[in-house]
Amino acid sequence: MSTQRRILATSLALLTALTALSGCSRIDRGDDAATAQDKGAAAEVRLGYIPNVTHAAALIGVDKGFFAKELGDTKLTTQTFNAGPEAVNALLGESMDVSFIGSGPAINAYAKSNGEAIKLISGATSGGAQLVVKPEINSPADLKGKVIATPQLGNTQDVALKKWLSDEKFAIGAGADQVNVTNTENSQSLDLFRKGDVQGAWAPEPWSSRLVLDAGAKVLLDEKSLWDGGKFPTTVIIVRSQFLREHPQTVEALLRGHLAATDFALNNKVEAKQIVNNALKQLIGKALGEPVLDRAFDNIELTLDPQAKSFPRLAEDAVTAGVAKQAADVAGLADFTLLNKVLSAAGKPTVDTAGLDKK
Repeated sequence: MSTQRRILATSLALLTALTALSGCSRIDRGDDAATAQDKGAAAEVRLGYIPNVTHAAALIGVDKGFFAKELGDTKLTTQTFNAGPEAVNALLGESMDVSFIGSGPAINAYAKSNGEAIKLISGATSGGAQLVVKPEINSPADLKGKVIATPQLGNTQDVALKKWLSDEKFAIGAGADQVNVTNTENSQSLDLFRKGDVQGAWAPEPWSSRLVLDAGAKVLLDEKSLWDGGKFPTTVIIVRSQFLREHPQTVEALLRGHLAATDFALNNKVEAKQIVNNALKQLIGKALGEPVLDRAFDNIELTLDPQAKSFPRLAEDAVTAGVAKQAADVAGLADFTLLNKVLSAAGKPTVDTAGLDKK
């Protein structure tokens, strides 16, 4: 073989190898991910959550050691986020395995990965989000020309606000007859509200309670009023699909810890509030006043039921809100096999998949 042909052959081989490597990155691993087998307990599980009252079960599960106890020799590593889209990036980038997350970002993660990267495995919280505004705002019409905050573009509250504005026939923008929606971290929204730079926020707990009790806001709309029975999935749990396939034992252990944390909160409300408050002080640098804490807990329901039947509507809401171009196909999003196993073992009612487990 000539030197020129040898160089060409080597170059083609290198190109082929590089192409193969690039095709194995992130979420599109093809057959390797699809055929991943049970490898037993994981050496480590990386768990994400947001320092909000709506993620109370996560805060309690970590603080009281419920997760660690059930995980045994598996190391628990935790990471906190401001809002769900950050957690989605971590999951799709494979730097996190399991996350407490809002229902909107859960759907987005499933859609972005063409239904491959994540599974919905449990609920965590129902309710706990309100549109709170300046006292002089008395009706939806008064929102024209006002600035309303949500935690992050495309997060659960951002979608909910924009869907509601669409239903109310309000345009989103900076004009005098429009509603200006801005995305800021919850703590920054509180400061901006006090300064008068924003006139309202669609916020999760405890931030809606802080705006009301610490900053003088009032409730214009409780999101519960938009849902049958006042139930909607504010917080759920999702897992990387490959991690679920390879380490179902570890995922089941986490769900047992989640159940223990939820039961503890329901049966020990005073202590549960204190644990959450101490965790918030450590994570965001400030504890909540007792009235804020009480109001926030009164506005949520801790439950392992993810309200599966609501997810097709939530997918449609993202389109109405202008966050998605088309409704995500949520068929196949859920796998409640391990959740229902854990619930049955504890003598508790199982949850309904509402068809989300079938593609």
